[in-house]
Amino acid sequence: MAQATDNPNQSKEMIRVSVSEAARLFGVNPLTIRRAIKDQEITYVVVAGRYKVNFESLVKWSQLHTTIKNKLNNRGIGQFVDKWKIKNPLYSPNPKSLPKPSEMKQGELIPAEKK
Repeated sequence: MAQATDNPNQSKEMIRVSVSEAARLFGVNPLTIRRAIKDQEITYVVVAGRYKVNFESLVKWSQLHTTIKNKLNNRGIGQFVDKWKIKNPLYSPNPKSLPKPSEMKQGELIPAEKK
């Protein structure tokens, strides 16, 4: 039985996607993903003769290249982010508990709960 843990030193389950899935998610041509594999910019394994790309390395790779980042936002999964509004207030964060954007430093994550 697998246990969830907060310890970052323990191994976490790796998410792997196919070349075509990666291309659809990031809004790029599959040849772009294959080129990144060839140039060793992203990590992968071969399963049954097919590339399975490490999703975490895909995200890091996409953030290093401005054109890929823009395609992710415009043609890939990023185009749907605005539609992911939480409609049930039970699961929505209270706006009063969230820090104002002017109070946050660039790149800072929103804390899970204020203490």
